[in-house]
Amino acid sequence: MNFFDLCVVCGRAIGRFLAAFGRLLAHMVRMTYRYWWIVLTVMVIGAAAVLYYTRHGNQTFKVNAIAVLNGPSITQFEQAFTTLRSTMMLPDELPLKELMVTRKVRGLETYRVIDCLGDSTADYIDFKKAVSLKDTVDVPMKDRLCLQFLIKERDKELIPLVEQDILTWLNSNDMMQTAYAAYLKSVLSEVQFNHSQMQKLDSLTTHYYFHAHHGEQPLTGIASGVVWVGDWSVHLFLNEIYKHQQRTDWMDQRIQLATAPVVLENHFAVAPKPVNGRNKFLFLFLLLGWIGGCVLAEIVDKRKALTAWLNALQ
Repeated sequence: MNFFDLCVVCGRAIGRFLAAFGRLLAHMVRMTYRYWWIVLTVMVIGAAAVLYYTRHGNQTFKVNAIAVLNGPSITQFEQAFTTLRSTMMLPDELPLKELMVTRKVRGLETYRVIDCLGDSTADYIDFKKAVSLKDTVDVPMKDRLCLQFLIKERDKELIPLVEQDILTWLNSNDMMQTAYAAYLKSVLSEVQFNHSQMQKLDSLTTHYYFHAHHGEQPLTGIASGVVWVGDWSVHLFLNEIYKHQQRTDWMDQRIQLATAPVVLENHFAVAPKPVNGRNKFLFLFLLLGWIGGCVLAEIVDKRKALTAWLNALQ
């Protein structure tokens, strides 16, 4: 069999499938017309179930926050966070345990934060978990994760309590505390080094540009980072100073945020659209109600044949 024969076989199989699907759809339409009261009843029951399931207080929302890891690795964080998904591991004095047992809080999950430009800035969250760790463009960040859980509309006032319990549990982990202590020592050392280098660089440039005599020839002008000393041109260190200042400022921000092994970049925020949206589920349940009504109508239509078949089995 060559490629052309394979295409012919596939085409015929698709044609037979479409023809069978068309006949099934036509038969369902006939059942709907003949037993419309059965189909309509099942669809109304489905619509009522949707209206009850998606009522305002019962709507379920996703709640997200970005966690910043100050020292712990992603693997260490995942190991500590995994225990939150099991109520058996949580202590009884932690209110989060009761909330998870009563299903007021559920669906705890983590997602990688992606940096596309390599500038240590979060670009998007990989909610589909489709980014490979070997990708050289969409690179997962090593110090940030997105935390998510599900909560109902009527329980939204519990979000601050859930946030506090999650952070308390993670930051009390011994492994996380050890990594945090090593990280804090390293960051403090780099901050002190950066500030000392800034002072040295500032003193050096001030002395060179304004106090050194350069053969008794005065500075005549500065333009685009170049100073003229007589007939000589001297390049200023503006770019180097600026880059070092950026690094110093960034490290200062890091040390201000590093108050615990895990801190939140933002408080938990509720997604605007519910998971169980009314329009989506109404369409889905009406479709399922129509299919279920057609099946029930088919059973009613073939009741005599089914009764005879059951009697024959006895």
